[in-house]
Amino acid sequence: MEATSTPRRERICLFDTLRGFTIISMVLFHAAYDATYLFGFDIPWFYDPVAQNIWRCSISWVFLLLAGWMTQLSRNNLKRAGIYGAAALAVFLATSIANVDIPVSFGILFCMAASTLVYALASPILDRVHPALGVGIALALFALTYMLPEQRYDIEGLAWLGIPSTTFASGDYYPLMPYGFLYMAGMYAARLFARYSPEGYPAWMRRDWAPVLSSVGRASLVIYLAHQPLLICLFMLITSTA
Repeated sequence: MEATSTPRRERICLFDTLRGFTIISMVLFHAAYDATYLFGFDIPWFYDPVAQNIWRCSISWVFLLLAGWMTQLSRNNLKRAGIYGAAALAVFLATSIANVDIPVSFGILFCMAASTLVYALASPILDRVHPALGVGIALALFALTYMLPEQRYDIEGLAWLGIPSTTFASGDYYPLMPYGFLYMAGMYAARLFARYSPEGYPAWMRRDWAPVLSSVGRASLVIYLAHQPLLICLFMLITSTA
């Protein structure tokens, strides 16, 4: 009988390594946040809003750019959108039930799910744009709308888009504007790379330079979903025995 399955693609280990490094950074960031704001540990440098914002952006922006890039490597972006959406729903339910901090309504997983869905549905149109122009437009729109969700508006039901109402609150907030544009910049960057690298990904990008980090990167979604409950339990154990 003739085999009908498609051959497995060789992984681009560089992306796993970047994802692994970033997920470790995220766990450390949330550990510092939990220790400071939920359990009363004194970490003076973490109170600096500039340091916090730079650290936060170094995590979330990398995740969004990588997720956008993956649209060009995925066999099924609708399936990816569904996985991200299910994970986002799980985070919303867990943070609402636990009630330890503000529930996460439209966090980064929501942004990845919504952006992936937009690309999957609109790719026939989006793919017509020259990738260099696409990167420029996406980054320009990201910059132009960056401060949009920092304000509050007298309108309900558009927080997912980037127009939060005066009553909206979320423990993690990454609406489509501006962050969907960062995702699309990653998508167009991947298309630009493919255009000027007809031979595909070079060996140095496929080589597994840091096996531990790449292994962590391959489990990034599971780690994302599990790390906060584990951190909360760890800090509860520490404070109960102190």
